[in-house]
Amino acid sequence: MRIAVTGSIATDHLMTFPGRFADQLVADQLHTVSLSFLVDKLDVRRGGVAANIAFGMGQLGTRPILVGAAGADFDEYRAWLERHGVDTDSVRISETLHTARFVCTTDADHNQIGSFYTGAMSEARLIELKTVADRVGGLDLVSIGADDPEAMLRHTEECRARSIPFAADFSQQIARMDGDEIRILLDGATYLFSNEYEKGLIESKTGWTDAEILSRVGHRVTTLGSRGVRIERVGEETIEVGCPDEERKADPTGVGDAFRAGFLSGLAWGVGLERAAQVGCMLATLVIETVGTQEYQLRRAHFMERFTKAYGDDAATEVRAHLR
Repeated sequence: MRIAVTGSIATDHLMTFPGRFADQLVADQLHTVSLSFLVDKLDVRRGGVAANIAFGMGQLGTRPILVGAAGADFDEYRAWLERHGVDTDSVRISETLHTARFVCTTDADHNQIGSFYTGAMSEARLIELKTVADRVGGLDLVSIGADDPEAMLRHTEECRARSIPFAADFSQQIARMDGDEIRILLDGATYLFSNEYEKGLIESKTGWTDAEILSRVGHRVTTLGSRGVRIERVGEETIEVGCPDEERKADPTGVGDAFRAGFLSGLAWGVGLERAAQVGCMLATLVIETVGTQEYQLRRAHFMERFTKAYGDDAATEVRAHLR
């Protein structure tokens, strides 16, 4: 099963300031702030929703096709993804813009000052999925994740026009989208991904009820945080899958992306919705135990040991046959 993963490709530059921002602010001078903070820690992490999902799928051996836009500074990131099983040949490289970047400083009270540079991500709207499909011999599913809004609309419309099944996954972009855009992006999706809060926001912005939205998509996949995931289909029994026990909780960033990576990999293996959701929850658990969205290691024996403990021998036997 050939799955293309579209969405943002970015790096995060995370800095730590040992003092307090509040101590540096002068109340009657806030209209003309000019400050520089000497930081004592810098973490540079690979990120972007599409890259995170593709990385997880690569770890599971399903060779996803990453589709997005990056800058000329993408070479090192590209090599990292390729080493971890990701096809990056459909990433558009901008001639003028850097790869999207999030720069954030956190103080001792955990207050944050951050900026997001869109950069090359704005050129994702220039990518045609037909070119991607022709290169790899066709596409069985396109995951349309948070990206340049025009790119998300173009990819969705092209999937409909070419009868390519697609998954709608707005995540970070849902806050800036209006009801008309959301209705366009989800109508006809084979899968609609969201968390519980986003689920309510989608219904509020579109004006469609839960039942109306479900009638317009093949499957509604709602992540429930520590409670796992719920999968709904019209006329079918709801599937609910819980999460494995955590060994520790280090960093929740990227957990949703990891679930999608596992779920999409399960679809690629053809193991069924419940098993796919279980793989997604297991991978998400590994990510929450690790600082960084692509810093975890998938060791087959360790993965299967914990998967078996969480979901039983029958589920493990079915998944083990596919896990590389």
